[in-house]
Amino acid sequence: MNSKRKLLCGLDEAGRGPLAGPVCAAAVILPCDFTSDVLNDSKKLSAAAREKIKVIIFREAVAWGLGWVSAAEIDEINIHHASLLAMKHAFEEMLSVGKSANRPLVLDAIHAVADGLFAPPLPIPCEPMVKADSKIPAVMAASVLAKTARDRLMGYYGLFYPQYGYERHKGYPTVAHREAIARFGPSPIQRMSFRVT
Repeated sequence: MNSKRKLLCGLDEAGRGPLAGPVCAAAVILPCDFTSDVLNDSKKLSAAAREKIKVIIFREAVAWGLGWVSAAEIDEINIHHASLLAMKHAFEEMLSVGKSANRPLVLDAIHAVADGLFAPPLPIPCEPMVKADSKIPAVMAASVLAKTARDRLMGYYGLFYPQYGYERHKGYPTVAHREAIARFGPSPIQRMSFRVT
């Protein structure tokens, strides 16, 4: 039996529900001595709190990565499969960054937990867990990184498409967003497969 403690990789996504923009996922491995009392499910934190925690995660994580799937890809494969694909991309990015930083991760030394009912296809064991983003520190950290990265991108889209107000609602189906779509038509980052009305 292997006595070495395995590294836990947490996986979560942000952006399943919006009518526009990509879905973003993060993969995070935290050190065993990480102080988890600063973490929580990203949906329960203010934007300012998420930004502060993001800096701590970047500074202290063993490894992390982000993965993206575009609105067009979401339309092609559906949001369920897109969310799992984004998690897979995030895991691959985490491994790639580790290699480029001369801190390669050994797959046999990692296992993963993904928030939700389903696990992405990874080359390591990955357990799906409902509400993992409020139970497992590494998944909470992934939740924060995915949410802050996606919110930042949607803020940029707000500069390119100011009539849609993406910097405010991040593409979620608010009244103002629905009204903008009705008035101006779909934006270039619209998820055409999502019901608007």
